[in-house]
Amino acid sequence: MKHVETRHFADPQVAARKLLELAAGVEPVHGRIHIEKINAPFLSRNGCKATGPEFGTGIQHAVERGWLELHESGTFVRLNQG
Repeated sequence: MKHVETRHFADPQVAARKLLELAAGVEPVHGRIHIEKINAPFLSRNGCKATGPEFGTGIQHAVERGWLELHESGTFVRLNQG
């Protein structure tokens, strides 16, 4: 029997909220937050230890809810007020 580790950020809402928390801690440049400023701490071994798919679903969830605006290039996000 294999034991499966529960992935905290497998829930898109949890991942999205963590990404919002990380984005809120970054100083925007011209109103934009470089995606790597939230990607690196979310994925790093010393940070959240999330996976790429968890990052993707978290960003997608935040955009769908209107919490973040993702630039068409995919390199920047903006925090939406509200």
